[in-house]
Amino acid sequence: MRIDWWAKAGHFLQTLAFCLAASAIQFAFRPERGYAVPLLYSLTIGTSIWLLIDFGRELFASSAATGWPQGRARWWLPLAGVIGGYLTGTLAGDAWFGWSSWSGVGLQTLPTSLLITVLAGTAASYYFYTRSESSYLAARMADASKQATQARLKLLESQLEPHMLFNTLANLRVLIDTEPARAQAMLDHLIAYLRATLSASRASTHSLQAEFERLRDYLELMAIRMGPRLAFELHLPPSLATQQLPTLLLQPLVENAIRHGLEPKVQGGRVTVRAMRAGKLLTLDIEDTGVGLATDLPPQDGFGLAQVRERLDTRYGDSAHLKIGPGRSAGLAVRIELPCND
Repeated sequence: MRIDWWAKAGHFLQTLAFCLAASAIQFAFRPERGYAVPLLYSLTIGTSIWLLIDFGRELFASSAATGWPQGRARWWLPLAGVIGGYLTGTLAGDAWFGWSSWSGVGLQTLPTSLLITVLAGTAASYYFYTRSESSYLAARMADASKQATQARLKLLESQLEPHMLFNTLANLRVLIDTEPARAQAMLDHLIAYLRATLSASRASTHSLQAEFERLRDYLELMAIRMGPRLAFELHLPPSLATQQLPTLLLQPLVENAIRHGLEPKVQGGRVTVRAMRAGKLLTLDIEDTGVGLATDLPPQDGFGLAQVRERLDTRYGDSAHLKIGPGRSAGLAVRIELPCND
């Protein structure tokens, strides 16, 4: 049984506040007895009730998760704690003052003291119960939200990887019959790309260097298929190589640049991927010299951009941004801004 002593100390201080309130009520009913008598009895009774209930609930296995017993014990424990605490606290107060609450004048005030104890004990028990239940539900909601976010990201990643794979296999099938040598080279790059993809699939993030290596394999695949119509440049400063980002984040953007920017252009063009740091932001630029925004499929509606937006929003919220605009020399430019890891 592992006890959170800091939590117990917090509960004890709150119990003392209830005791002071109860003693003030008792003093209001019997001011002629002075304040010392109701104060001491409130402290001894309240402390006894707190000890019996707060430590008693640790004996129930179900309280480890919710902080409170389940089933019938959730009602019997407070009831037994209030009755047992009242008896124990009253005997302790009697021993201090050297009299008995069960005879003489003390017996006359017994109903009032018992009523106040029951009311205060019930209110305190309900207060602690609702707080424990609220904390438990909040923790469950946070855990469920975290799991949902992870599942959502995994779903997005699983949608992206087959999208690229099926396109590559379709191109490979054509090259096998027409250009076997290029098909062999394309297959080698595909194997390298898949090996890197499988290695990264066990984590939701990887280094920027790993992302650029996977981009290079993909672009080499596309360069074999498109020949001299495709040129590419990858610029990654060594100081940014260890920066972490979601796996396979840039590849769909590069794929869009080729499919919707360069392939429709007869002479093809160039794709440039560049990583930079601007203060606390990591900036990732994907720029092509293709046909630009005037395509049959608006970039903002494309599969890759929609999924990238979704992944950025899910993982970073308002801390990440995706911007789309015309490139410096025709074509399209996409910029991602993420918070740096350090």
